[in-house]
Amino acid sequence: MMRRLVLGDGALGRTLIDRAVSQPGELYVVTADSGWVTTLRDDSIAAVEGDPADPTQYPSAADIVVIAADDPAQTERITDTARQQFPDSMLLVTIGVDATAAQRRRLGEVADTVVDPREKITDRVIEATAHTQGGGMGLLLSTLRSLSKPLAVVAHDNPDPDAIASAVGLVRIAESVGVPAEACYFGEISHQENRALVNLLDLTLRPVDTDVFDPDDYGAIALVDHAQPGVNDSLPPETPVQIVVDHHPARMPIDTTDRYVDIRPDVGSTSTIITEYFRRLGISPDQQLSTALLYGIQTDTKRFTREVSEADFEAAATLTGTASEADLERIESPSVTPSVVETLATAIQRRDVRGSALATCVGAITDRDALAQAADDLLDMEGISTVLVYGYTEEMIYVSGRTRGGTVDLGETLREALDQIGSAGGHANMAGAQLPLGILNDLCESDELADVVHDLIAGRFFAALDAATESAEYMINPPLGGSKQ
Repeated sequence: MMRRLVLGDGALGRTLIDRAVSQPGELYVVTADSGWVTTLRDDSIAAVEGDPADPTQYPSAADIVVIAADDPAQTERITDTARQQFPDSMLLVTIGVDATAAQRRRLGEVADTVVDPREKITDRVIEATAHTQGGGMGLLLSTLRSLSKPLAVVAHDNPDPDAIASAVGLVRIAESVGVPAEACYFGEISHQENRALVNLLDLTLRPVDTDVFDPDDYGAIALVDHAQPGVNDSLPPETPVQIVVDHHPARMPIDTTDRYVDIRPDVGSTSTIITEYFRRLGISPDQQLSTALLYGIQTDTKRFTREVSEADFEAAATLTGTASEADLERIESPSVTPSVVETLATAIQRRDVRGSALATCVGAITDRDALAQAADDLLDMEGISTVLVYGYTEEMIYVSGRTRGGTVDLGETLREALDQIGSAGGHANMAGAQLPLGILNDLCESDELADVVHDLIAGRFFAALDAATESAEYMINPPLGGSKQ
């Protein structure tokens, strides 16, 4: 069991005690403040009234010793005594505001960790105002506070867990500064795990369609997990957008004039960014939202194995303390719908394998989320490193791609293959596309359509993949006499 000893009577020491009470382990306090000792004892905390620099007042053992006195000279005396008494313990010292350079240096030589409250406050202010592409957190808050009508936080169509959690998270941030907001999405939440996420955690999202959603009803539009209106959402392309938070690479330059834009392709999920906002603003998400954000990070990074960054691990660590492990297990183990099983079976049956790449058309679909699930499953096939799964509704062809361990950027490859006939993009290891079915639906018989769609997508995809592979191989191994560009 962890044994903690707090020595001193500074204001920071009182704050540390308040935080430490809820943590597991033993807590012991030595202070000259008789009033504080009484208060601590009333709270059932082991406290001794005495000189914090007197080792006879100390317990027999301590794993962590915190020195928190306001007077720098007293801090030095306590630190020297504590180090002699507990040579192997972790010693953390807070420096008083009037400490000299010599005292700071001396404390640094004795203690394991020295904390300057003034520097920490400065760091917190700098962190809270750190700049993104369109300004810092200050710009986000000022944008929110300037609204005279509610904020609409729009996730991409048929939102996945990352988009769902990010939308709800941004709503909570807006509400924390007194701005009403609602999370909105077009399409449907069809994937069984996504439905379990929303229903089990009782997350509030409003399904909308183009007939009833009017941007003029809101003070501002925010996009999460995507960056452009009309691209992967059903907003009119000309819709004004004031806030963008996304982790996907931008397909084209994003105007940051008079708007807040935070796009970070180097992190694995938008939920990671939203979690960082909570930390910067000193807001603690409740258990339901913490669980949703953690699940959003897990799914978009495929349990921290895909497009993952240090920031994703840090965000997950922040959320783990309040997220519900039991709810996560229930979300991850819902009943599988027949459409998911049928999609995977069809994808396997119709697979077209060329080298280590696999492309497959599953035909007409009712659950577009099943495409991504099938792509993830097929990537586990022996000898396969790149997968493309696609299907269609009455109006649109949907494409989901996955790759691993290669030198090819799948997002760029899909853009090269399909952007001219639709919209495509994504990350190096995970990408997707949407293409209007258009004239194909009129020209083809229903039993021929799947073959025609497959020939169209697979032909373009394999050609672009071959070109990308050749380019990557050239960069790695240029011809004799050539040079890498």
